[in-house]
Parts: sequence; C-alpha cells; structure tokens
Amino acid sequence: MSSAVASAGGDGDGDIHVLMFPFLAFGHISPFVQLARKLVAGNNRVRVTLLSAAANVPRVEAMLGASAAAAVAVAPLQLPRVAGLPEGAESTAEVSADGAELLKIAVDGTRPQVAALLAELRPDAVLFDFATPWVTDIAAPLGIKALQFSVFAAVAGAYLMVQARRANNGSLPSTADELVSAPAGFPPSSALATVPAYQAADFKYVYTAFHGMPCVYDRVVAGIEACDALVVKTCAEMEGAYIDYLAAQFGKPVLVTGLVVPDPPQGELEEPWATWLSTFPDNAAVFASFGSETFLPAAAATELLLGLEASKRPFLAVLNFPRGADVEAELRKCVPPGFEERVKGRGAVHTGWVQQQHILRHASVGCFVNHAGLSSVVEGLVAGCRLVLLPMKGDQYLNAALAARELRVGVEVARRAEDGWFGRDDVAAAVAEAEADGGCREGKKWVEFLMDGAVQRRFVDDFIVGLRNLVRA
Repeated sequence: MSSAVASAGGDGDGDIHVLMFPFLAFGHISPFVQLARKLVAGNNRVRVTLLSAAANVPRVEAMLGASAAAAVAVAPLQLPRVAGLPEGAESTAEVSADGAELLKIAVDGTRPQVAALLAELRPDAVLFDFATPWVTDIAAPLGIKALQFSVFAAVAGAYLMVQARRANNGSLPSTADELVSAPAGFPPSSALATVPAYQAADFKYVYTAFHGMPCVYDRVVAGIEACDALVVKTCAEMEGAYIDYLAAQFGKPVLVTGLVVPDPPQGELEEPWATWLSTFPDNAAVFASFGSETFLPAAAATELLLGLEASKRPFLAVLNFPRGADVEAELRKCVPPGFEERVKGRGAVHTGWVQQQHILRHASVGCFVNHAGLSSVVEGLVAGCRLVLLPMKGDQYLNAALAARELRVGVEVARRAEDGWFGRDDVAAAVAEAEADGGCREGKKWVEFLMDGAVQRRFVDDFIVGLRNLVRA
C-alpha cells in the first residue's frame, strides 16, 4: 500500500473519505475523476481514493491534475487473467466489444483486492459503478455506505433500468417490440413515450447476458437495490421528472451531482489546427467528432462527410475506428471519390485523438456534430456551440431526445425509423437548422446555467451535505 493511499482516510473530526470504483472505460472513469476533483476542491474536507487497473493509473493521475493530486489517491488493482482477454488490456479502449464483456469478468475477479482495501482504509462511503454490485456485499459488514454512481443521464436509467421493465412473470424484455414504449409509470411529460424500432433493437443489449454473466440490467438493478443511495450525474432543473421516477421505482434516496462541468482546458490548441481554423470567420466552422469508442459504419461516415460538404461550411471531421483496424483502409472506405479535392481548403478529415475542448472553444467553431454522449453534449454547450446530434448506440439515443426535444439545445439528424439510416441531405439540413437557431433556441439559457459558478458550487455543496447525512445515518 502506497503512503498516498494509506493516508487517504478521514481524521475523525469532520473529514470524510470516499472511495471511488469506476468501471474500466474512460467514459466512466472521466466522470468519477471530474466528481473527485469537485469534491476535494476548496474547504470541502473530503478526501478520495480512486481504484483502477494498474495500467490506467498514470492516465488517471494526469486527468486529476496537480490541484487534486494531494487529496486524491489512486490505488492500482491487478486484473486477473481472463481467457480471451488480450494480455495487458485494462480498459475498453484496448479491446473489442466482446473484450469489454470479458473485462467485466476481470473486474469481478478483483473482489478480494477491493475487499482488502475497504477493510484497510475504512472509507466513510464507496461510490461504485454499474458493473460491480458486489461492492455492497463487502461494504455493508464494515459499516461503509455504498452508493451506485450512474454516469448516464437520469432519462437513460428511467427508460431502461427500472423495475417496471420486468413483465408480470418477472421476465426481462427479449424483443425490440417490448422496448419501443416507455415503461409503466414513466413521466407523462416526457417526449420519450416511444422510440423508433432501430433504437429499441439496440436497447436489447442491456438485457442480454454474455459469457454466462449477469446482463447490464441485472447488474445495475442489483446494485441499486442493495445500495444506500443512487447518485446520478444530472440535476433536477434538467431531469426532475426522471429523477423522481427513479426514486419512486427503487424506493431509494437519489443524490445528484449536477452535470459536473469540466474545467477549462489547459494550454493552447496545437498546430496545425490553430492556424487552419483561424483562417475562417467566427462561428463559421463545423466540428464533427464521435468520441474514442463510438464508430460510424463506413456508409454512415460517407453520408456524414457528404452532408458536411453540402452544408457549404468549413469543417473538421474526426473519424475513429475499432482497435486493431487498418486505419488507412477504413478511411478509404469512408471518403468518397473526389471528396478531398472538392473540399480542399475548407474541409479536413482526421483520425486519432484531438484536443476536443480546445477545438470547440476556438472562435471559428460554431457547430458541433456529435454522438450525444453526455460529456460531449456538456462540452459543446459550455463552449457555446450549436449542437447537431447523431447518436449511434445505447444511452446516446435518449440523451439526444432529452437535449433536442426537452431542453431544446440541439437538433437531431433525421433518421429512418426502421433501421436508423440517414443521408447527406439529413446532415446538411440539421446543420442548417442548428445554425438558424431552429433547434438550439434554449441553448443560451442552459449555457448560462451551466457556467454559473454559484450554481455549480451549490450542486457540489448539496451533494456533500447529502453524503454526510447518509454517512451519519
């Protein structure tokens, strides 16, 4: 045990020690890290120990930054070997979709290490992710409060993860038809009474077991039923009806963290992007990016590029591919003949990592085409960009509906209901509508809300009060 980890406990006179255990996906690790940074800031008297696979520790420490390093200890876990999981793979960024399922088996195998850490550190509370409901079993005998932290919007849990999704005989949905409609008791004010067939088909994953393990639904529900409280990365101002529905479904306290707005990026935008983007007028350019783990099929990527071309605006499109793919070969499938010559000087296609927050905040970037991942939506909003939403899987569909139809901060790309197909004209039309304020008319209000320092501090303060009350109870 490192001295940093060993010293992370509370001192008994008001300090509170929280252990955090996110799943091994950086889309999950990042919100935990962002929350940790908020909790240890200022005079909150909170200390954090964050657990992750050993190979992830340097990156997690870098994400924490110097300001949080003294109050957040990162403890390494040694993943057991799992047949079929590549050696050294310790996050979903390094594996296939099936590898991500095998990672859950590896995480389950860390239970003895987690139990030993909890027994040694005796934190006041542990925040665990969807994949590890067993944390409640080892926390309870030690008197440690266990809280499941959902990094997804409340609407996603409300639509997919509630008890009302079980049939009268207790069975889970097995067909897409059963998922087209919202569950019983779902907020009547919602714009999501139904979803298109292609989205319902995608949602079947949540109820599907792999490698003999519990499905995502079973893990989530087991964790919520056994935990002391549910924590959701949202706020009542944006999702009050869904928060209330979750609380009613599970009979558990629901604590909210706010959307955990990221701190402004450090440093400057790298060349050549800084120079290239500066050649365009303010708010003229479109930035299209889908995160590091959402991949567009080649035909969809082609339509996206042709739609950006048809928008007549400058653009930067970032396309990424699954680990192990031949990037050059995949790009050739996506980029249509003659495209590069036609958009030369005003359009660029890139693969690999980019400084997303820096690009979004560049003066020339006015529109952000993205997959409606919750973090991307928030990053685009606080950067002042118009949002065009092109979700590709899972909770992204529900986030897009929330953002576009209820919060009115973005425009959804029109899709064919049966299979989700969209064409170049749909992309160009969505960009034009967003630029014309058609679907982003509430954007300014929510940007002001998210950027209000007093509001953000209130979210953190209220969460800490709720956490302390739970610990004292």
